[in-house]
Amino acid sequence: MQHAFKRYVLPITAVIFVSLIAYRRYLAIAAGSKPFFKNLKFKILMGTITKGILGGFSGKVGSVVGGTWKGIDYMRSQSSRRTRAATALQLQQQQKFSVMMKFIQPLAGLLSVSFRNFAVKMTGSNSAFSYNLKNAITGIYPDYAVAYNMALVSRGDLPNANNPSATAGTTGKVEFGWINNAGTGKAADTDLCITVAFCPEVNQAVYSTQGNPRGQQSDSLDAGVFSGKLVETWLGFISADGKEVATSIYTGQVTVP
Repeated sequence: MQHAFKRYVLPITAVIFVSLIAYRRYLAIAAGSKPFFKNLKFKILMGTITKGILGGFSGKVGSVVGGTWKGIDYMRSQSSRRTRAATALQLQQQQKFSVMMKFIQPLAGLLSVSFRNFAVKMTGSNSAFSYNLKNAITGIYPDYAVAYNMALVSRGDLPNANNPSATAGTTGKVEFGWINNAGTGKAADTDLCITVAFCPEVNQAVYSTQGNPRGQQSDSLDAGVFSGKLVETWLGFISADGKEVATSIYTGQVTVP
């Protein structure tokens, strides 16, 4: 059904729009003396059809904009300039977006891996942003903040470990520990730990997706760039082949020595 929609409905709709616009332009000019095609030239022929009449198109045709995103042909109406002030609900949503984006951006490299199993026709960062926007925002406008204990930095069906923890280690180190639960569901001794430390003070993060195996029950994350600062921490796991990911568990705040 989706294939038929992309192959037939989208291009036919585009042709109809073009025809209607051309006809309206013809009627408008018919009463005047200027040549029809001279006036039509730059008004309508702005879209580019790259796959023939049964394909999508790119560009603008009248008030219709066509394009492709992640291999999906789409059409939308041309956006209009905002003339009204934003409503209270819009301002609240904009503030939530801003707060969550500051949290997500430093983790983009991690999220491309740790959220990819839930990134259907979107990036891992977009998937993480969507989940955390719904589940990990606290406060009252305009004082919104990320609820770090509710936030996820990885998401998947692989079981996490039992009793995960994070503590201050030697200088610049955050020590993670857990109890091995290999054999529970898909969990295996060879799964590699994902360790994350996010510093709200400077809005930066350090992380590892290739840590020690689950069977070792501990790992150390180098967080020396945050020495003397408070960090929020999480533990997750990824299978040795990289195909399965565990939903992260928040392991609390640590002051990096």
